[in-house]
Amino acid sequence: MAPPRDETPRYRQIADELRARITTGTLPAGAPLPTEVELMEQWGVARGTVREAISLLRAEGLITTARHRGSHVRPRWPVRRLGVDRYKVETAQRDGQPAGKATSFTKDLGIGWDAYTLDKDFTEVPADEQLGELLQVDAGTPLLRRHFVFRSHGVPQQISISYLLLAMVSGTPVADPANEPWPGGNIAQLATLGVTVDQVREQVRTRMPTPDEARTLGIGDSVPVLTITRTMLAGGRPVEAAVDIVLPGDRVELDYVIDL
Repeated sequence: MAPPRDETPRYRQIADELRARITTGTLPAGAPLPTEVELMEQWGVARGTVREAISLLRAEGLITTARHRGSHVRPRWPVRRLGVDRYKVETAQRDGQPAGKATSFTKDLGIGWDAYTLDKDFTEVPADEQLGELLQVDAGTPLLRRHFVFRSHGVPQQISISYLLLAMVSGTPVADPANEPWPGGNIAQLATLGVTVDQVREQVRTRMPTPDEARTLGIGDSVPVLTITRTMLAGGRPVEAAVDIVLPGDRVELDYVIDL
């Protein structure tokens, strides 16, 4: 009896083979994929079929494609660990303990201060209903909106959109984007205003990225993202809200201990 015929579409067969080469390391990070012409000849298919296979791998976040440079295997970045003690590096700097320049972000990635950069955009906005509820203020209350793209060795790893009460930070160094990145992050920043953060609440969700998020983070549109809505509190009073922190789902591992 003849073996069963493989009914898998040809573009998926091509993608399956290339994916296997990538996951086994036969095609390592940064390596070029075979050209469209090479794949057409190898598989005996039209250019459109090859492009469908490449598009599938790109959507999965396995490869990147650049005009005139072809497609290359996307680097695999270390998995981040968001543990319950990740903010201790910031409280240590707030309290003047000698730990060197660091934030919870640099701790997560295990990088030095010189490898940490960010894109930043500060604007003044009115609180909407969600922000008003998180910060316990009326809708329309003036806020400072800070849009960050955190980078490790120049590679975007995280988007963060956070809000502070404008009345609290206006005219202070905290409201000046030139002071970012700030050693010790938000916790050390707020301490300079006499605000001692003593609690952090984080709500974690997963979803698919928006086109802008996928483009900013350099991921495929089929790679899910982890989103974190964070509220920092001082004496039970909300003093900062992040809506949202967005991280590539293929680079994050939640790691925490629950003491009973």
